[in-house]
Amino acid sequence: MQYDDIIERLKTMSDPEAVKGMARFGINPVNTYGVSGPILRRIAREVGKDRALAQRLWTSGIHEARIIAGMIDVPEMVTDVQMESWVKDFDSWDVCDQCCSNLFDKTKFAHQKAVEWSKREEEFVKRAGFTLMSTLAVHDKKASDEEFMKFLPVIKDGSVDNRNFVKKSVNWALRQIGKRNYNLNEMAIKVAEEIKQINSKSARWIASDAIRELTSETVQNRLNKVK
Repeated sequence: MQYDDIIERLKTMSDPEAVKGMARFGINPVNTYGVSGPILRRIAREVGKDRALAQRLWTSGIHEARIIAGMIDVPEMVTDVQMESWVKDFDSWDVCDQCCSNLFDKTKFAHQKAVEWSKREEEFVKRAGFTLMSTLAVHDKKASDEEFMKFLPVIKDGSVDNRNFVKKSVNWALRQIGKRNYNLNEMAIKVAEEIKQINSKSARWIASDAIRELTSETVQNRLNKVK
């Protein structure tokens, strides 16, 4: 499948009502066709890995094309320069999250960028940093506990950012790290208790929500079985 075929297919399936619905959930409606995630994944499977096509789809600026680009690019070939270029283009939480979970977290730069971006001021760049922490906690099976423990002080620092797309990603990172194993669960709960003491509305919400899940019977039972 070629570039023109994909763009034409997306245009054909354009759904203005779906775009309006997406906008209500905080997704940027500009250059968006309203094509559903399952359809985008189906197109990506049909294409397979194609780095050159991924670059071209990304530069189109079309919302759905960029999501497909993250699905079909080759992680081993992604460069630092590309990651910095693409992250600056993030203008919607779903493009950010899809790109991080489908591509960026499988690159050799993932752990480094998670910390770097989480300290940046741009809203979706910062979100990308914490999203990487979340997806690495799920996908990077070989990483040591120490690598995730390095994220915890960064999460604590980021907990005072009250922007919705940032605070939700900080919370997500804390919860995913805390669900990785029993040792990290204890560490994450400890940090959550510290965050809860910060005089910040977003910090208190992040901490309370994380503690609720990480101490839940469901999570504790699962971790005890693994332990």
